[in-house]
Amino acid sequence: MAFSQNSRQSLIPSFLYSSSSSSKALILEKMTFSSNPNLCSSPASSSPSANGTEGLSSSHKSFVIFKYQNKPRKIELYSPQYYAACTVGGILSCGLTHTAVTPLDLVKCNMQIDPSKYKSISSGFGVLLKEQGVKGLVRGWVPTLLGYSAQGACKFGFYEYFKKYYSDIAGPEYAAKYKTLIYLAGSASAEAIADVALCPFEAVKVRVQTQPGFARGLADGLPKFVKSEGILGLYKGLVPLWGRQIPCGRYFLGATSAVYFPQSSNVVVLALLFFVFSLNMQYL
Repeated sequence: MAFSQNSRQSLIPSFLYSSSSSSKALILEKMTFSSNPNLCSSPASSSPSANGTEGLSSSHKSFVIFKYQNKPRKIELYSPQYYAACTVGGILSCGLTHTAVTPLDLVKCNMQIDPSKYKSISSGFGVLLKEQGVKGLVRGWVPTLLGYSAQGACKFGFYEYFKKYYSDIAGPEYAAKYKTLIYLAGSASAEAIADVALCPFEAVKVRVQTQPGFARGLADGLPKFVKSEGILGLYKGLVPLWGRQIPCGRYFLGATSAVYFPQSSNVVVLALLFFVFSLNMQYL
């Protein structure tokens, strides 16, 4: 069936068969800009024509240029976002690494409780596999994950807070002069709070791991523990925990703060450092 010229044009947008090349370019540019404001046109597309109207000369073709904005994301130092990022870094580094070595921690605790039965790491693994099977090697992983995640969050977040707090108290001159002491004091303060968060989980974890039949995990172990020893019983091991954690944590955090890391990679770099630190601290 034949179509007339008018019927053909009625099926096509009018700007596509317009006789003016400049009007085509202007309409196309308007449509493009309305759908994506991050596009810019060439200077020739907006220059006035010789007759005083806006358009393009016949010797220039309209084109569009994408404006890519690929600026690195930066976190302002000591801002709420900075403290939140540090807290997340502590959760990931401490919580995940300690959970990953739960089988080794399980053998260590049993060697401390019953050295005659668990004489070495290799024989300890053999005894656990024989008596409790493969599942027995991960017993206590939930309180480990939650406890050391809480410890990492407090350790990492509060350290940055106390570091700034003590520096502000000392003033710019003394803060620069006694930077190392301020860092050590900040890390000790953060570690003291972190161990308070860790201690209840650690108490239940050790009981679950060293007393078969006491409980299957945190959900039933925590109520049993509180019922038998009370709330304060969860903190019986706090002082020894401070004695182990504060000296090591203090020097570690103080040493890492002496090195400058770009703000965009603070969390990643310090999380990797915490990975090594956590593995060492687990068995002191």
